[in-house]
Amino acid sequence: MKKLLTLAAALALFSTGAHAQFAGGTQAPAGGFKGPGLSVSTVAQALDMHDDSPVVLQGSIQQNLGDEKYLFKDATGTVVADIDNKYWAGQTVTPENTVEISGTVDKEFMEKTEIDVKSLRIVK
Repeated sequence: MKKLLTLAAALALFSTGAHAQFAGGTQAPAGGFKGPGLSVSTVAQALDMHDDSPVVLQGSIQQNLGDEKYLFKDATGTVVADIDNKYWAGQTVTPENTVEISGTVDKEFMEKTEIDVKSLRIVK
C-alpha cells in the first residue's frame, strides 16, 4: 500500500509540471534574435523600394484616413500606413509623438504605395 501511494504521488508530481521546479529547472523563456536588424529608412527611400521590401520608418502619424489607414510623415515626405488595430497595443499616439513603424512596402498596380505596418512603438 505504501508503494502504491508513493507511486501515485510521483505520478501526480510529474504530470503537473512541478517536476521541472522540483528538479531545479525552470521553464525556458521565449527566445529570439538579439543583434543588428534593419536600419531606419526614410519615406522617400521606402517609396522607391520594391513591393514587399521590409522597412523601418521614424516620423509621426498626422491623420486618420479611415479604414485603418493613417497618414505617416517624416522629413522627406508622406505615405499611407495601414495599421491594424492590434498593433496599437493600447498606445495612444498624437501627431506630436515620434513613432517607429516596421512593416513592408505595399505596391499595387495603379495605386499609391503604402506601408503595411507590423509593429508600432512610440519613440518620444
